[in-house]
Amino acid sequence: MSNLSSKNFKSGAVLSFGELLLRIVPDAVGNWLNDNTLPTYIGGAELNVATALALWDVPSRYFTALPSNGLSEQLIAYLNKKNIDTSPVYYHGERLGLYFLTKGKDLKHDALIYDRANSAFAGLKPGMIDWDKVLDGVSWFHFSAICPAISQQVADVCLEALQAASAKGITVSVDLNYRSKLWQYGKQPQDVMPGLVKHCDVIMGNIWAAEKMLGIEVLGDIHESGQKSIYLQEALSSSERIIKQYPKCKAVANTFRFDEADDIKYYTALFIDGAFNTSHEYCTTSIVDKVGTGDCFMAGLIYGFYNNQPAQQTLDFATAAAFSKLFIASDATTNTVEEITKAIKYE
Repeated sequence: MSNLSSKNFKSGAVLSFGELLLRIVPDAVGNWLNDNTLPTYIGGAELNVATALALWDVPSRYFTALPSNGLSEQLIAYLNKKNIDTSPVYYHGERLGLYFLTKGKDLKHDALIYDRANSAFAGLKPGMIDWDKVLDGVSWFHFSAICPAISQQVADVCLEALQAASAKGITVSVDLNYRSKLWQYGKQPQDVMPGLVKHCDVIMGNIWAAEKMLGIEVLGDIHESGQKSIYLQEALSSSERIIKQYPKCKAVANTFRFDEADDIKYYTALFIDGAFNTSHEYCTTSIVDKVGTGDCFMAGLIYGFYNNQPAQQTLDFATAAAFSKLFIASDATTNTVEEITKAIKYE
């Protein structure tokens, strides 16, 4: 059995590490220009995880970097009301990161515009953070591949944090989020991510992200097959190769979301302890917001592992949590454990 099945995570908190971003949401036809209103959401992949965990009564801490000003004070007060421990936040720099995303689109769409250059988080450098202090009382550390995509110095800070967490025996998870509009500093993901992933116990993404970031090749011409059985077979193969290549890794999770016109299909898989677990396939023809589904899935995995739940139960909860997020107009879920549990469908 992996140490994920037996470790006492409740001896500490889950620390999510990443950039807090404000998401600005213009409507698709430009009515915001006449209405003088632009909806704004507080997000960032790792904050979405921290928010879900706090809602689900998991001790949740959040590390980011913010400028020291009145707007940051408002944001911190908002997060504290959600029971997120913001004591690790590092204050320096001049600005927050922003991004604009047209309503109804997702983060892979060309409607995405980043405005996060020279943000407080982007200005982090190795040696700034006292990781021994930040990681005190932490049993789980979570980050995503968005962080090292920002710049070489932020990638170096990620490595510094992971080395410190590993030295303390803290479980580490990563979401292999790929953002094509980042990675603009002369490095490709495969130049950076393998050196970070070697410190991870839980790796979440999909077969294409593993190929892009870790060089775990997708075997055969399956990209347009559309066949669930073929995708799951490749997910098993990819998971086995990841664990062989990264011996510290104990679990690999894959998510599959296919958007075809108004028809969305979603299912997932989890490989742990030599067993390959799969979820029910969820379908819908109407959604509210695509942003944050993967973050909600990641939070669901952490929730299950933190509470020492069986692998299939963990996967079923995480999948239902992620699918349910499609119907919520915010970056993070607002669904309770009870609501998600009732929404679980089984194979």
